[in-house]
Amino acid sequence: MNEATDKLIGRLVAEAAPVRRLRPPLVRAALWLLAVAAVGAILIFALSDLATFERRAEDPKLVLELIGTLATGIAAVIAAFYLSLPDRSDAWALLPLPPLALWIASSGYSCYRHWITFGPDGWELGESGDCFRFIVAVSVPLGIALFLLLRQARPIAPVRVAATGGLGVAGLAAFLLQFFHPFDVTLIDLASHLAAVGLVVAVSSFAGRRWRAA
Repeated sequence: MNEATDKLIGRLVAEAAPVRRLRPPLVRAALWLLAVAAVGAILIFALSDLATFERRAEDPKLVLELIGTLATGIAAVIAAFYLSLPDRSDAWALLPLPPLALWIASSGYSCYRHWITFGPDGWELGESGDCFRFIVAVSVPLGIALFLLLRQARPIAPVRVAATGGLGVAGLAAFLLQFFHPFDVTLIDLASHLAAVGLVVAVSSFAGRRWRAA
């Protein structure tokens, strides 16, 4: 080892700053979710029609749909925090799939029931465009806040982490939407919801590629 190398190593050692250890992924996810829950509760009590929601919540199908959307959001956010660490299993990416299946199945049943009841009227666009915009608009600030935290771990597979996080914020946005959604989900509604979720996941994946490029 020559003198120049010795000096370089000595300078690196002298200038090295201590690395701040991140909290466990479950703790970080829980803190983020608690912050989102607090903001969401304020919005719900201040702006939603709780009387209408209470009447709709008497339908067991809606309860299943709420469980599916909320569980998808929570599971995907937790999975994203675990996937952001290099020593955690890739199997965490599978965590949000069961609640996602429940979400789609319960919404699909609602669409079928609505179509049986109303026939061709069940295909009308109605307020589906507003639903699409709501999910995307809510997902943007949630996604930015989440990705800033996920990026602290310097994930090795940022696209997968970002896509999973995108599914999480879209699921939470879809859950929040139900408090402002005065009618059952129609087929067109479900299509708009899935399109919004797909857009959020796609944009998140693109952001993950930018992480890698950076």
